[in-house]
Amino acid sequence: MRHSSVRGEGAAAQATGDISGGGADAPDTVPRPRGGSRAARRAAARPTRRGRRRVLRWVSSVLSLLILGTGAAGYLYYRHLNGSIKTDPLNLGETRLGGSKPNAFGQTPLNILLIGSDARNDEANQALGGASDTFDGAPLADVQMLLHLSADRSNMSVVSMPRDTLLMMPKCTEPGGKVHPASKGLVQTNESLQRGGPGCTVAAWTELTKIPIDHFMMIDFKGVVSMADAIGGVPVCVEQNVHSRTRDGKGSGLKLEKGTTKIQGEQALQWLRTRYGFEDGTDIGRTHAQHQYMSSLAREFRKNAKLTNPVKMNSLAQAAIDAMVVDPGLNKIDKLYDLSMELKKVPPQRITMTTMPWVYSTREEGRVEPEAGAAEAVFRMVREDIPLDGKGSGTPADGASPSPGVSATPTAPAAPTTAPAAAPAKIAVSVRNASGGKDGAQARAKNRATDVAALLTGKGFTKASAENQTGAEDTTVIRFATDAQAADAAAVATALGLPAGSVQKSDEVSGIVLFVGKDWRTGDAPTPPPPAPTALPTSAHALNGDNEGACMAIQPGFTW
Repeated sequence: MRHSSVRGEGAAAQATGDISGGGADAPDTVPRPRGGSRAARRAAARPTRRGRRRVLRWVSSVLSLLILGTGAAGYLYYRHLNGSIKTDPLNLGETRLGGSKPNAFGQTPLNILLIGSDARNDEANQALGGASDTFDGAPLADVQMLLHLSADRSNMSVVSMPRDTLLMMPKCTEPGGKVHPASKGLVQTNESLQRGGPGCTVAAWTELTKIPIDHFMMIDFKGVVSMADAIGGVPVCVEQNVHSRTRDGKGSGLKLEKGTTKIQGEQALQWLRTRYGFEDGTDIGRTHAQHQYMSSLAREFRKNAKLTNPVKMNSLAQAAIDAMVVDPGLNKIDKLYDLSMELKKVPPQRITMTTMPWVYSTREEGRVEPEAGAAEAVFRMVREDIPLDGKGSGTPADGASPSPGVSATPTAPAAPTTAPAAAPAKIAVSVRNASGGKDGAQARAKNRATDVAALLTGKGFTKASAENQTGAEDTTVIRFATDAQAADAAAVATALGLPAGSVQKSDEVSGIVLFVGKDWRTGDAPTPPPPAPTALPTSAHALNGDNEGACMAIQPGFTW
């Protein structure tokens, strides 16, 4: 896995100068006049202090973003951090949904995949991670959380996927051309990181959820420790004394007394990694503990933790940046700043932490698989920007930005917002019969490609034609190959009454291709989907970000 270090450029420096009170090359201080009154000298110094305060306020927001974007403290200058940001491609898979789409008010939601890597590729991570037999080996994505920021910025949802989840892995192609073929069987989800990097983890989520993922942020062991140190500790709670250590030496080593303890440094990492000792000793309990930690962390930042040592903060913030990898859409500090400002609009009581509904696998002992109906209900709520806390939102929230500073479409522009579409008679559309569905339980309906091509011709798309090639799709989808085809593909969707989310950019087609899915086996329109859910299934194990009473149950045999 390769990362590129991105250096600041003039445009970014200029943009940041508007925030910090000076361009990237501006001096840290303004020379004082040698002569004149004491009052004049004080007056000459004031702009510098105001500019410095603006820098500190801005950098505090950037640091807060690194831990979930809800904070308020930290010291570090833009140009020093900017050259340290490491990037990897956003999506190494074949299906790319083109980024989140704006709502009726012109506001765009954001979906950010947070990845915790267990990489042991340097001395710091090896010391923290242990397991010497894995040193310098391929990392695993042991923490995976999809953060959804609503279009109106009124609420935030975080959906975790247990690392023991079994999935079919998509084909992933590294920038250098190395291909990781699609898996022929189920693979544990944390292995996605070994298939080219975080871009393959994004691809796996995209394939499973059909949610357009706009960004990812990946952090390793030492980054977790740095962040916990920076905030000054995070309160967590256990119902009994706990020690995560088995007789054969397994476990995180976490040892806490009953009640609430403020943890930081290596102890915070132990908490996030604890499996043996929480609830039933499975990865599910670990996920719930991670939710408690993240919710508490957000509240601590709201309380404005005391971070008064600029030398210490410089060191900690640099360590955090060194431990992070982001996608190219977040490759400048000003972009991170813009994102942090959007995230900070959500109050803790509108943050909902959930776990993807799951069932134990019948194919591999000790592993889980997505619970088909319930997991899809959660994914659909995220896709359709429905708040997971059930409180609803229909109008723009106060302060919500119609055009967030961070692009929600770092790859292909959203189809409806590109250049105008051509006239229907000039748009070539290939139609494929994919009506058997992905599970292959049904044979493809006869003549679906021919019938739908004729329907398009009747709507003025005279270049529509049925293909002999087929496919397998549960829902009807339109795929296009290049940005120049995006608006034309969207026009086809509009003519057929298909939702904007059915239009996808993909490497697997060379033009505009309509895949007639299992939802359109007969008639002139697909079968409408069932009503959208308005509440989470109980199996999602929701935790509200304002719940200060959350406390982890302890597994029998791990008390002291």
